[in-house]
Amino acid sequence: MYPLALVSVFPARSFFPIFRGMKPKIISVIMAGGSGTRLWPRSRTSAPKQFMRLFGEESFIQATARRLAALSGEEQVYVVSDEQHRFTIINQLGAVFSKNFDRLIPEPEGRNTAPAIALSLRYLLDCGAQDDDLLFFSPSDHIIHPESIFQERIFQASPWAKDHIITFGIVPDRAETGYGYIEINAPSAHKPDAPLGVRSFREKPDRATAERFVACTHSGTSTHSGTNKQFLWNSGMFLFSVGSLMSAFARHCPEIAKALGTDYKTIIKFYADLPRLSIDYAIMEKAENILCVPLDITWSDIGSWESVYQAIPHDAAGNAVQGSAACMDSSGCLALAENRLITLLGVRDLAVVDTSDALLVCPRSEAQRVKDLTCRLAAAHPALTETPATTHRPWGSFTILKEGNQYTGKHSANHYKIKHIVVNPKGHLSLQMHEKRSEHWVVIAGTAEVTIGGERQILTTNMSAFVPAGVRHRLANPEDIPLEIIEVQNGSYVGEDDIIRFDDVYGRA
Repeated sequence: MYPLALVSVFPARSFFPIFRGMKPKIISVIMAGGSGTRLWPRSRTSAPKQFMRLFGEESFIQATARRLAALSGEEQVYVVSDEQHRFTIINQLGAVFSKNFDRLIPEPEGRNTAPAIALSLRYLLDCGAQDDDLLFFSPSDHIIHPESIFQERIFQASPWAKDHIITFGIVPDRAETGYGYIEINAPSAHKPDAPLGVRSFREKPDRATAERFVACTHSGTSTHSGTNKQFLWNSGMFLFSVGSLMSAFARHCPEIAKALGTDYKTIIKFYADLPRLSIDYAIMEKAENILCVPLDITWSDIGSWESVYQAIPHDAAGNAVQGSAACMDSSGCLALAENRLITLLGVRDLAVVDTSDALLVCPRSEAQRVKDLTCRLAAAHPALTETPATTHRPWGSFTILKEGNQYTGKHSANHYKIKHIVVNPKGHLSLQMHEKRSEHWVVIAGTAEVTIGGERQILTTNMSAFVPAGVRHRLANPEDIPLEIIEVQNGSYVGEDDIIRFDDVYGRA
């Protein structure tokens, strides 16, 4: 992980007086609407990086939820995210919390952080939140260590959050061009425990500017004569009271403030009309009551493959490897294998990321440009940017093993798709029908309860069933172990949207 070389810039003791007595009530909201385009090909539109497991058994959003549950308690952790990710969030956070997760704030569409925060605020107000309640907003995809210091700093900042907007800045350990910066006043010798005044927010800088920011912060010297300023990475985490946030929207973003004056259902109805703004641009860059808390912790938003390289342990040659990968006479490389062996020979400073349907190879120095590559691919190969090979559903998942077509005439073709389907214990697919394809199921593990055209049967390993096009059918797993089947689709069309649902235990019919 990142070394904390510059922590000595700030006082070694706590920044704030230790919060004594009962901890304040803080409602935590996880913002999980990002697309993670810089982490293609692992991250896709329908399965963005917050749901990925890159560093162990937990996904990014699971680690965030667990971290914030320690801050707020399980019952005070909410998630605002696109509706399309509802079941992924419910499933992943259900594995973190002791009770089923039911505090999702659905966002009709992604419109950046200012509308998402306003939507969450209105939702919480409709649920009974009061002006003095404190709200902590956090992205869903950060690495933070040690978590105890992170939580302590938030509690210690809470007395100032009643009347101020608190932002959290990370003490930088290198010149990073992938992060925005917060320009702050240096700590005062007379008030070393006070949160710091914010002078400005800086966009992602070029290399020379980033080096100047870090040098200034490390030395404590001035970038302008007579001014003692320092620069922190903008973490995108904020703490404020309900009342101060309402006032900030009213003062600096009246279009959103007008929507906040209605109710949650009304905002949902007109959400597409809200301005597409970041919270930095809508409020932070304009408000006068902004304070910053420096965090001397290990932090990363894993915003690029370079960030992943920095976060993974390296071998003696500086290679960071996951999965089946081997490096010979190579150094400074990132090699992430998924389903097959990656071998690197005689190369330097490359990022090689493999998935079952796409391969990325680029210099590590070009990692920030993967977003531009993804935008170009979206036009020519949309499926490769939208959907991963493995797609998760509320009942389990399916992996596309192969698909293609065979032309049967000048203007017609027979299409096929082969899937590996995993149905969770007690999981149920919807009662459904396909108009343009048939399906053939072969059980390879577990027990399947199959309903085809009103006839129910039980299938075990090596047994199969055929579902003609136009026939209602359902697949379920009655056991306490996963069910695995191979599905072969054939027809004039095998897209995922050829489905008519008649009944569904997950409310999708």
